[in-house]
Amino acid sequence: SGSEDEARPSTAAAAAAAQKREERLRKFRELHLKRNEARKLNHQEVVEEDKRLKLPANWEAKKARLEWELKVEEKKKECAARGEDYERVKLLEISAEDAERWERRKKRKNPDLGFSDYAAAQLRKYQRLTRQIKPDLEQYEKLKEQYGEALYPTSDSLLHGTHVPSKEGVDRMVADLEKQIEKREKYSRRRPYNDDADIDYINERNAKFNKKAERFYGKYTAEIKQNLERGTAV
Repeated sequence: SGSEDEARPSTAAAAAAAQKREERLRKFRELHLKRNEARKLNHQEVVEEDKRLKLPANWEAKKARLEWELKVEEKKKECAARGEDYERVKLLEISAEDAERWERRKKRKNPDLGFSDYAAAQLRKYQRLTRQIKPDLEQYEKLKEQYGEALYPTSDSLLHGTHVPSKEGVDRMVADLEKQIEKREKYSRRRPYNDDADIDYINERNAKFNKKAERFYGKYTAEIKQNLERGTAV
């Protein structure tokens, strides 16, 4: 019995040691798995970062733009399916703050400084016309190889007037000039002052109002006006 009592503590100590060793092995396996998972995630991050570095500088902006265009197309399809106007729905969803911010951004991007002098007006017109030009660089290179300095001679060139523009270029210039003439004819011109006209206004603003009222209601009030002038109105 004495030997059995001595064997029991040693067996309990061995079991406790085995349990402790098993616990340590379990923790070691967990740490090993966590290390492998962290290594895998780090490798994925390195691969993704390498992909991002190889992409163009404006890739994020292009991606956001494409996503926005896809959303717009989906919204248009939804509105078309419901029989609604997309532009109207879009305006209803825009808040007053967003509309004011976009308006300020538009003015800041293309500020209209108005008329200052004729040189500035001419420069603005020149810039507006040149922005509309879409040059054919391939055709330009061919003409440059064919004519050399004769294509666009400088002050040091010896030959002038040897290059004849193409018929398409001349037609394009004529079409642009005709468009400018047509647009110029639509400009409002100042009406001459007529000394013999009846004065039925007290200032310039009142004169414009009377002309507008005459344009819309003149045919209905012509008889009343004539009776008032003759003094026969009831």
